[in-house]
Amino acid sequence: MQTIKYQDNWQKSWKESYTYDLMEIYGDRSCPGYVYTYANRKKHILELIQKVAQPGDKILDVAAAQGNFTLSLAELGYEVTWNDLREDLVDYVKLKWEHGSIHYAPGNVFSLGFESEFDVVLVAEIIEHVAHPDQFLQKIARMVKPKGYIVLTTPNGEYFQNRLPKFSDCADPSKFEAIQFKPNSDGHIFLLYLDEIEVLANKANLSIMENRLFSNTITNGYLKSRIILPVMPIKLVNIGENLTQSLPLYWQKKIHTSMAVLLTIS
Repeated sequence: MQTIKYQDNWQKSWKESYTYDLMEIYGDRSCPGYVYTYANRKKHILELIQKVAQPGDKILDVAAAQGNFTLSLAELGYEVTWNDLREDLVDYVKLKWEHGSIHYAPGNVFSLGFESEFDVVLVAEIIEHVAHPDQFLQKIARMVKPKGYIVLTTPNGEYFQNRLPKFSDCADPSKFEAIQFKPNSDGHIFLLYLDEIEVLANKANLSIMENRLFSNTITNGYLKSRIILPVMPIKLVNIGENLTQSLPLYWQKKIHTSMAVLLTIS
């Protein structure tokens, strides 16, 4: 991936994307909780995709923003399609491209005619921003080839400090339609539980192959751990993360803030 430098004449969306790139790929640890959580998310995403896909397989990266997953997957040898509502980010992603096969498909992913086209569809940190996660997953499933896969990441609703509603407890999700698709954590509508993911998957003719919980309270910078994270050795942070991932599932669901799920067409 090519390293780029900030330019004063960039448009607003590029400048905003660069602030995330500073943390995601350029080593800025001013917000270490975000940095560690992103690194964990990337690790699990790449591991799950490499478990089921071969180089040359076609991958769709939905709502891919500044394209860091897209670029990483292309460099691993996959044929990747970048998608985002913000067409102006295409040229920003191209600035960072170094090698690998990438196609660009900006716009509403459900209007682009992708029918049974991809070996893997990546939906990272998206489903919590939509008013109808059940319908969303059903539409995503139609873009996957027979025996293909979906890799989904989302915040863990069972984390003990979560205050957002459970999707299955909402009688009328349509009331949230006006506020969906907003970026960042301010745009979270529901936080899903593992058992809800299974229900949504079944309705979309999908089955869960694997799920992982990650980013514990310390790693994420919660409970004032953000004060000590900047001075904690990375090795110690990773040891703590590995330790909590070895706990019984009940405790994992309470102390981890994120989940990654590998789904396949039933």
